[in-house]
Amino acid sequence: MLQHFFGLVYLLAVSQLVLFTGTHAAECPLQLNPQRVFVRYGGSVSVNCSTSIPHDGMGWEASEGAVPMSRDNLITWRVSNLREWDIEPFCYINPKDGDQCASYLSVTIYKTPDSVSISPVNHTGPMMERNQYELQCDVLNVAPVQNLTVKWYKGQTLVDQTTFTDTIKTPVNKTVTIMIRPDRSDDGVQYRCEAELKLGEEGPQPPPKVTSKPLSVEVYYKPKHSNSTETINISKEVTLNCTVKANPAPTYTWDSEHLKEKITSSVLTSSKLSPGNYRCIATNSQGRDSKVFIVRSTGSRPTFWTVLIFFQLLFALMIVI
Repeated sequence: MLQHFFGLVYLLAVSQLVLFTGTHAAECPLQLNPQRVFVRYGGSVSVNCSTSIPHDGMGWEASEGAVPMSRDNLITWRVSNLREWDIEPFCYINPKDGDQCASYLSVTIYKTPDSVSISPVNHTGPMMERNQYELQCDVLNVAPVQNLTVKWYKGQTLVDQTTFTDTIKTPVNKTVTIMIRPDRSDDGVQYRCEAELKLGEEGPQPPPKVTSKPLSVEVYYKPKHSNSTETINISKEVTLNCTVKANPAPTYTWDSEHLKEKITSSVLTSSKLSPGNYRCIATNSQGRDSKVFIVRSTGSRPTFWTVLIFFQLLFALMIVI
């Protein structure tokens, strides 16, 4: 009830000021310092109003922190706990020569979100490679929304951002979505969204922001070898490595006319592999991929000393004959 009474008094003062104001505020001999303020909701504010001309009184009119008319040349508007979103304080003066005039103070009250969260829309569990999914960012209780920018990050990379044109001053909730189409390189990547209040160069620096907890994305993708064939020459021990990256982890089978038993390991190691083709198949729930190992025999080649000794023996035999 008391707040309503002061509100009526404030409106009456404003209406009377309009009747007596004969010049624009820009021409009024008052200096506000600062001329524009950005105040966190519930924070404190202090602004000086000064003049250098003779006057019959000056004061502050505001629904909070009003200052009675004074003969001083500097008066201060102060509020220790500002919670009125639509406040429009002004400093007025009654010049000895001229009509009463006023200078209005630009006040922006801002509030960082209570929470920022990220979640998939209508989906749980792993995502399938090349399928499309929607992510949602919920920003709760933020103001003013026209200064809000919602940013999307994939790892450390900014991938999208959204701004708003709403002019409402009081806190609102906002929901923003983004479409993604993950591939195998995205398995384990973290997405996050960030709500930032960009209040301009005169506003708080760096701009206040709240970031969601990261959302780790698990992607299912089929096995895929980097090459489909590999040629290996037989040495003392041959290793055929069919290991391939896939999610879920793949199972392995080997196929060759030289193999007499079933092998389920991704690596085949033996010192007695026969020359020929060995086909490995990697399989998971997303598909399969195969790789062929071509094992070749390498005949032993004579060394330099073997050749030298052979010719020495042949030369000696010719002398004897």
